Amino acid sequence: MSLVEVLPLAVVMIAGPQIISSIFLSTSKRWRANSTAYVFGAALSIGLVVIVAYLLGNRLSSGGDGLLGASTRQLLYVVVLVFLLYAAIDTYRKRTVSEPPEWMGELTSAAPQFSFRLGFLLLGFFPTNIVTSVSVGTYLAADDAPVTDAAGFVLLTLFILALPSLGVFLLGKRAETALPEVRDWMNDNSWIISEAVIAIFVVLTLQNLLG
Repeated sequence: MSLVEVLPLAVVMIAGPQIISSIFLSTSKRWRANSTAYVFGAALSIGLVVIVAYLLGNRLSSGGDGLLGASTRQLLYVVVLVFLLYAAIDTYRKRTVSEPPEWMGELTSAAPQFSFRLGFLLLGFFPTNIVTSVSVGTYLAADDAPVTDAAGFVLLTLFILALPSLGVFLLGKRAETALPEVRDWMNDNSWIISEAVIAIFVVLTLQNLLG
């Protein structure tokens, strides 16, 4: 069940400047190259963070009992809870940020090299994203699940990031007209979706911790 449990966190990964940047890039002058570079950069950084967190969690869990006699697996679940609570607080704190940063307006004339760096840094090392990716890797390690269970989480994140460019490819001008409305809606409401997903994952983690 680990794969199914971590999939919803893909929504947390893209909510905010991540999907908004993808929308801007999908309407840029070199949208095909920019969108591809952005998603590729995101794939590398997300995969890297999840794998490192998983390996560290696995190494820790192989050490036997941990602090105060509690099992290391329970301690890993506690770590996941701490990360999730941080993500929830950070998401709530930033809920009133209604306007995207000014630099996003420059994405319509971005180069693929910049798009790659943006995808790598924004999806892998944005505070909420790195916390979410670490939570996924640590959770799978604590659950004795294979690291390949993170593949669905990574692929779903990348698929959602690619949706704006896929929309432009399939629908052309109609997508370009609709995307600004989607961008504004996501900018106003994505924090609510993120909080709901985080709450669900907190419940699942508590069940594993207490059960």
